[in-house]
Amino acid sequence: MASTTTSIEIDATPDRVWNLIKGFNSLPDWLPYIPASTLSEGGSVRHLANPAGEAIVERLEKYDHAARSYSYSILQAPFPATDYLSTLQVDGIDGGSGSRVTWSGQFTPVGVSDDEVAALFHGIYSDGLSALQQTLTQ
Repeated sequence: MASTTTSIEIDATPDRVWNLIKGFNSLPDWLPYIPASTLSEGGSVRHLANPAGEAIVERLEKYDHAARSYSYSILQAPFPATDYLSTLQVDGIDGGSGSRVTWSGQFTPVGVSDDEVAALFHGIYSDGLSALQQTLTQ
C-alpha cells in the first residue's frame, strides 16, 4: 500500500477555511480541476467530473465537524489505484489566526509502482491545496 501527505499553511482562520471545504459537495467552490459535483445516497456519495469529462465517484467515510476533518474513499475513478482512502483536515496555527490544511491518502497501486501512484496523488493534493489557498486569499 502506498501513501502520501502534504499540507499548506493559509493566512485564514480555521473556521473560515473549514466553512469553505466542509461540504462534501464543495469541491467546485475551490478546486478548479473539479468543475461539477452532485450528491446521491443522502449526501454520502459525490459524483465528480474532471475537465476531461471522466467520472470520479467518492464516498464519505467519516465526518468530524468539531475536528474539522473528513475522510472519503474512491468508488470509481480513472486513477491507477484501488483501496483509496483520503483525509482532509484543517488545524489552527498561530494562535488560531492561521490554518494548516493537510491532505493525506493511502491506496494500492494498479499497474504502476508505489512511487508512481504516490507522486500522482501528491501532485493532485499539492495543486488542490494551492488552489484552496488562492481561493481564500483573493
